[in-house]
Amino acid sequence: MSSRQEEKERRRLERQQREQAEAGKAANRRRLQLVAGGVLAIAAAAAVIAAVASSGGGGSGSDSQASSGYGSAAIPAKKISDFDAAVKASGCTFKAYSSEGRTHLTSETANFDGYKTNPPTSGTHRPTPAQDGVYAAGNSPAKENAVHALEHGRIELEYKQGAPKQVQDQLNTLFNEKLKGVEGYHQLLFQNQTNMPFEVAAVAWTHILGCKTMNPQVFDAMRAFRDRFVNKGPEIIP
Repeated sequence: MSSRQEEKERRRLERQQREQAEAGKAANRRRLQLVAGGVLAIAAAAAVIAAVASSGGGGSGSDSQASSGYGSAAIPAKKISDFDAAVKASGCTFKAYSSEGRTHLTSETANFDGYKTNPPTSGTHRPTPAQDGVYAAGNSPAKENAVHALEHGRIELEYKQGAPKQVQDQLNTLFNEKLKGVEGYHQLLFQNQTNMPFEVAAVAWTHILGCKTMNPQVFDAMRAFRDRFVNKGPEIIP
């Protein structure tokens, strides 16, 4: 029995080391993307300045600015802290599900299409979890990486493809509210890629708060949801 426990512990430690190594690689890739994005932004700004200068700097022309990422939009202050009352007032649906397992796929490019909930809440996933943070529309993490993040106790705020820009900006404001004293604490915000039946949803390991339409009461429901379920995955990773 002792040898079995030792072998199990050895495998667990090896798996954690692999995950940490992969997470480090993913973080490096994201840093490189941010650097590249910064270079492009500087180049774009230079192009705008050059265009204005070439036009003589007059005010008769129409200005245009491409929107990138999320903005900030005002959201209602918290009114309801109780979880059940907040969910009821929002008109959203809250459901808890049985775990679909924690099996790892064999590679970072492998796909899995057997999830029983939408959005996925547990089950087979890739070796590396999606990193905390805000993802631009069109750059959402793969569902297999997102599920791994849920396993680590993360909360995922998702919006349906085609959701209004105001909804996206409002979720960004909610994301940046302090949770456990930290902005964006153990959360991900991204555009849903599984054609979920909700306009917005908050997802945790084996739990979904799904809202068919956005309304002012949704924010309290999402606040209560993340307060209750953050860091409640089966494998908590700081």
